[in-house]
Amino acid sequence: MEQQVRKSNFDRYANAYDAWFMDNENLLYSEVKLVAHFLKDAGRILSVGCGSGLFEKILADEFDIEIKDGIEPSEGMREIAVSRGLNVVPGTAEETDFGTEVYDTVLFNGTPSYITDLALAVRKARQALKPGGRIVLIDVPKESSYGIMYNLALAVDTWGHELLRGVNPKDPYPIELVRCAHWRTTQEKIDTLRDCGFTDLQFAQTLTRHPLYSNAAVEEPVEGYDRGDYVAICAVK
Repeated sequence: MEQQVRKSNFDRYANAYDAWFMDNENLLYSEVKLVAHFLKDAGRILSVGCGSGLFEKILADEFDIEIKDGIEPSEGMREIAVSRGLNVVPGTAEETDFGTEVYDTVLFNGTPSYITDLALAVRKARQALKPGGRIVLIDVPKESSYGIMYNLALAVDTWGHELLRGVNPKDPYPIELVRCAHWRTTQEKIDTLRDCGFTDLQFAQTLTRHPLYSNAAVEEPVEGYDRGDYVAICAVK
């Protein structure tokens, strides 16, 4: 039921999702640069929860990083991604067959918080990777400024509450998509990766300004996970 609600919301707000990123272009490119950081010489890539394919399109056009294969449960998102040239399999991360030892890299960009059983998805990603392949988990950490702000908005079920006045950006992420997320701490994701047999963890982060100012300029990714509102973890099979 929870997954069905998420799919329905993303179907309904597929165009709003892209529009939000385009209205926050500096933030978008800060995140794109973080994704690109761990995708140099990434080989064949599977994007789990590819959404509308917006990131994949920018990566191909501007960073020479080609992602052809995706998985996406939302029909509305999937249609946009297909129109952008992706081969997209319908389904959730938990339900869909990733294959066995067919990919060099499995990417979860912004999707861990929308996957109910993340450990299952990570195990399937490991099975789909060739020996020495890499998994890349990227998301808003629960402990970050954005994570705390999103959970507060979720608790009061609106961006209009007085507790958020002067705190949230003028163009916040659609509350309908906040409602169906479950943010995890960076440590939770580290533990999941290690429990599933991944090693050699590396970290990079972006959006290091307060959310009010994160769209002020494009940021280059920096190592670590101690201050970023968008954090990437790369690990090896």
